[in-house]
Amino acid sequence: MDRLRRVKFHAKAQRDKIKDASMTENEIAKIVVDVCFKIHTMYGPGLFESVYEQIFCYEWDKTSIPYTRQRGIKVIHEGNDMGIGFVPDIIIADKLILELKSVEVLAEVHYKQLLTYLRLTNLKLGLLINFNVPLIKNGIHRIANNL
Repeated sequence: MDRLRRVKFHAKAQRDKIKDASMTENEIAKIVVDVCFKIHTMYGPGLFESVYEQIFCYEWDKTSIPYTRQRGIKVIHEGNDMGIGFVPDIIIADKLILELKSVEVLAEVHYKQLLTYLRLTNLKLGLLINFNVPLIKNGIHRIANNL
């Protein structure tokens, strides 16, 4: 079985296995990584972040696992609503934040930004994925918040 067919088969098996909300953050993350691997295998580096995000959402729609995209999150400071404080790229099943990048090099602030998002939403796991790398495994970074 060629590499792309193996990826498709594995991702489909994972999707079929988990159709309910009892999935853990790690189970969701595994499927996210599989989808990102598939996208990177097909297109490689060099596209705009928005294109990778659009393709990811198209592929994720096939999973039946709920997500929100580009939804503003309010910041509450000392009981006062400060309005929208940040807009994460994708939140999956209200359990995992996915931040997609297409940059030459990830900066330290990218990691800290995702950790801040996790703390403010009380979510435990985030994936920072940079598609602008020759090997996608080098672009995938797991950020945990008390997981």
